[in-house]
Amino acid sequence: MDVQAFRQLPLLGILRDISPEHLCPLIEAICAGGLKTIEITMNTSGAPELIHKAGQLANGRLTIGAGTVLNMDMLRPALQAGASFIVMPTVVDDVAVFCLENKIPFFPGALTPQEIFTAWQTNPVMVKVFPAKFFGPEYFKEIKGPFNAIELLACGGVTPDNLADYARCGAGAYALGKSVFKKEWLQAGEFGKISDLIKQYIIAYKNTQK
Repeated sequence: MDVQAFRQLPLLGILRDISPEHLCPLIEAICAGGLKTIEITMNTSGAPELIHKAGQLANGRLTIGAGTVLNMDMLRPALQAGASFIVMPTVVDDVAVFCLENKIPFFPGALTPQEIFTAWQTNPVMVKVFPAKFFGPEYFKEIKGPFNAIELLACGGVTPDNLADYARCGAGAYALGKSVFKKEWLQAGEFGKISDLIKQYIIAYKNTQK
């Protein structure tokens, strides 16, 4: 993972419970929308195979990582499949240590001030604040008060309409998941809707940079 490139467009797509038959058109829709970084969660059936195949389909157009990594038994096949970064829903100590020692970018998850502070001590790229939607953008503002140096990724409930609020309150990156990669759209083959919604997120982010 090129961390500097991610900072240029800090939007992370989360693919969970996707079917192999949807992967090819989905990767094309993601690329057409302009998204550059995605994770495939390790609790998705056949996740390592999907990560490997997604890498082949993207052919350098996407940075692909593994999400929901809960232990070393999930980490190893993810890396073997070609995942270039790791995302956790919480701090998994041995996974974090391994990633740090092997220079693999990683994002641990946290919610409370103590959890966020503890996660930051593992030297990640950013701390994923999850689930962000229950506390909202103002929570980020409060967290950034004492922890102004901690970089935060907002995960859960970020939309094109409220992304600017999260940015104003201190979020440095934003995750987009089931609200974009909707099962009904995938099953109906409406991949254009996914591309269009990704474009809305990108426009919303770029507007925060003006």
